[in-house]
Amino acid sequence: MKNPLLKRLPRELAGEFSKYLVILVLLITTIGFVSGFLVADESMLAAYDESFEKYNIEDGNFVSAAKLTKEQKKEIEKNDIKLYDNFYVDADTDKSNVMRIFKNRMDVNRACLMEGAFPEQKDEIAIDRMYADNNGIQVGDVVKADKKRFTVTGLVALSDYSTLFSDNNDMMFDSVKFGVAVVADAGFRTLDKDGLVYSYSWKYGKMPSDDVEEKEVSDKLAKKISKVTVLETFVPRYLNQAIQFTGADMGSDRSMIMILLYIVIVIMALVFAITTSNTIAKEAAVIGTLRASGYQRGELLLHYLTLPVIVTFFGAAAGNLLGYTIFKDVCAGMYYGSYSLPTYVTRWNADAFLLTTAVPLILMFVINCFILSRKLRLSPLQFLRRELRKNGRGKAFPLNKKIKFFTRFRLRIILQNRSNYLTLFIGIVFANLLLMFGLLLPALLDHYQEQILDNMICKYQYVLKIPMETENKNAEKFAMTSLSTREEDGREEQITVYGIQKESEFFDLDLEGDTVYVSDGFAKKYQLEQEKTFQLKERYGDAVYTFTLKDSYDYPASLAVFMDIDSFREVFDWEEDDYTGYFSDEKITDIEDAMIATVIERDDLTKVSRQLQVSMGNIMYLVDAFAVLIFLVVIYLLSKVIIEKNAQSISMAKILGYRNAEISRLYVLSTSIIVVFSVLASLPMETVFIREVLYYYLMSEMNGWLTFYVGADVYCKMVILGIFSYAAVALFEYRRIGKVPMNEALKNAE
Repeated sequence: MKNPLLKRLPRELAGEFSKYLVILVLLITTIGFVSGFLVADESMLAAYDESFEKYNIEDGNFVSAAKLTKEQKKEIEKNDIKLYDNFYVDADTDKSNVMRIFKNRMDVNRACLMEGAFPEQKDEIAIDRMYADNNGIQVGDVVKADKKRFTVTGLVALSDYSTLFSDNNDMMFDSVKFGVAVVADAGFRTLDKDGLVYSYSWKYGKMPSDDVEEKEVSDKLAKKISKVTVLETFVPRYLNQAIQFTGADMGSDRSMIMILLYIVIVIMALVFAITTSNTIAKEAAVIGTLRASGYQRGELLLHYLTLPVIVTFFGAAAGNLLGYTIFKDVCAGMYYGSYSLPTYVTRWNADAFLLTTAVPLILMFVINCFILSRKLRLSPLQFLRRELRKNGRGKAFPLNKKIKFFTRFRLRIILQNRSNYLTLFIGIVFANLLLMFGLLLPALLDHYQEQILDNMICKYQYVLKIPMETENKNAEKFAMTSLSTREEDGREEQITVYGIQKESEFFDLDLEGDTVYVSDGFAKKYQLEQEKTFQLKERYGDAVYTFTLKDSYDYPASLAVFMDIDSFREVFDWEEDDYTGYFSDEKITDIEDAMIATVIERDDLTKVSRQLQVSMGNIMYLVDAFAVLIFLVVIYLLSKVIIEKNAQSISMAKILGYRNAEISRLYVLSTSIIVVFSVLASLPMETVFIREVLYYYLMSEMNGWLTFYVGADVYCKMVILGIFSYAAVALFEYRRIGKVPMNEALKNAE
């Protein structure tokens, strides 16, 4: 026989339509975005993984100080590797950017054509698609590079530059001021030979089985190559950020997105459980009658679980439909906005459906089943008498009679609804965590950029290929080399070591003796203490150097060590008058460009903040909007429960002559107090959490250092958004109080 309880479901759905609608909207939005992300992520990762074989990506590369001879190549290739010329020129563009130009490579590191055609004439060029997007360049445009004019014939993705790192040791890639491009052989021959970089790619005869073996093999290879030629850089593939950063970042994003989904599902399950518990309390007499009539506890539990599971199922189904169509393209666009990925083909996978449908349904069922089964353990007689506590009626918490009546009443409301308010607090903490993350990153990047610009050593750092004198009286010589941290200290990371003049015009440091200063980011990241020693190692050798830290120096642009130039020459066995370049606040014009290795200026130092703002700016707005949506939904649903739970008391207050405004002062203001308290109490918790997450990310995933900073404006925005969001919900609460009829007090009279 058909279960008569099923007839109650449409009526219950209609009666609680607003509750189920807002939950459904949140579930569809969340599951839709997550499923779209998983489909796009899986498809992108597949395209990325396939690109290694499809485009024959190198196993590593190195830059030699001079072009290798045939004999040198043969000597190096004896190490079971195959060498390929991978020469390039870093050319200045008409946009004051740098474009790294290669020949159109056919044997290794082949390019994926995204639009247009590959260049064939000497005045044609194909440029990176993402760099083109960020600089408003299209196929058919004319660009200027290396003082020559090129017609853009195509947009490409270079397989060895899926992330646009101009230097493998950079803290962040730069797709705005740095781009890569390919030209035909004839076009490459027209480029300035003085700027030619002798870069070589290699492929192993037998690829190492994992990163551990690859490290061992590449370390030995670096030492052997360094005996044949002077190495300027040596980058095995497993350390190449331009190749590996994309895959690592996409993998980590997946875990974060799944955690986000399941937290939302758990919060919604708790909200469902609380609202259904309230329904059970209202229908206690009916439940008692049904139990006395022979209905089993399991049948009633299944009845009350039906709607939450049905709503979750439809939310998952509609969310997946949107995810596989609309959100998939949105998420793919987010990836293409950050990385120079090749063309991908959408891959449908059961994994995405399972994670966004089956798991949410299981979570919803288990959490509700656990909470509601405890509610339904009471005997039929207890339900009939409305004794909804297992051990009889609970005693009210005693309140001092000296407390004013309205204050005492509000406290009573808060204590009676403490489980609802606890869930409200959890929901607000999570929503505010997302909101703080969305608001914090732009503020942190702005502060970081201001720090860099305020603490620049000078306007221009000239790094020379060989020592060259200048007539510029304001230029100051310095020495510079690169070391790296040791693996036992966390991970290998490049540290720039400066040798500077004792009476430097650009530093206010007491450089005496053998002690050194370090940048404050270096000290914080590796927790270095004053008067303590620390060690750095040679990048392509076995030498280890020990330094004694005197103090830290405010230089956020990089991880650096500062020491007296004479001590520098002694430690690194340089000649007495050797130097690397000049600090200067003016451009040096009497040194030929061919003799300058690089010039470090404002744009080079601010690439981290600039790129993150480009890559994540729009995402942060989505995070903010999603956080506010969760905030609104949780507060709306739980405040609705509180009003309904106290409907009889509200009705009695109306009979006694209290106006709606006065009753709102009791019930709405009680919730307002909890909301404001939750918002304020969550701020320090979230600050500590995000600080720890940022530190972990910087230590494990990212070169360099970002000083954690939360401006007062971030806290103000969070409080204001929280208060205004709740104000919108409070209007609904006020209307709901007004709709409570006076005859409600006569129902269920005890």
